[in-house]
Amino acid sequence: MKDRCPYLIRVVEEQDRAWVNGLIKSQWGDDSVVIHGEIYFPERLPGFIACKPDEVAAGLVTYQIRAEVCEIITLNSLIENQGVGSMLLAAVREEAEKANCSQLCLTTTNDNQDAIEFYKNRDFRLVEIRKGAVDKARQIKPSIPQLSSQGIPICDEWDFVLDLCDP
Repeated sequence: MKDRCPYLIRVVEEQDRAWVNGLIKSQWGDDSVVIHGEIYFPERLPGFIACKPDEVAAGLVTYQIRAEVCEIITLNSLIENQGVGSMLLAAVREEAEKANCSQLCLTTTNDNQDAIEFYKNRDFRLVEIRKGAVDKARQIKPSIPQLSSQGIPICDEWDFVLDLCDP
């Protein structure tokens, strides 16, 4: 049996910004994301890139820290079921802990069942469902699709939190 190829996690650097922008456009349909009615440009945010040893990118996470809360803005695993998303999540968690954050939070949409399960399996708690929030976000970013690729109407934001102060 062949071992899995290890992934390297590194900080997003200035020379990565164009790549981040291209990835966000391809994965999110635009160079921006809207969360809680606020627009974010992930290429401008701190983040981490997961790479294979040959520098082929396997994933990206972007985040921001405000006061004692670290919020994940985007998380994209380009290679599924290989631990890429978990490793990127761990890198942000470590950064949040270094910054003395009390919480790590994120928002996804009601249609994204894979993400919902992923976060629940990593001890994130669903703390709020904001009904109609995505419908309002379309006023800011009209490129947000009405339906997921599975035909599920995309209309609500689901907020998840991981308390970092818990033992």
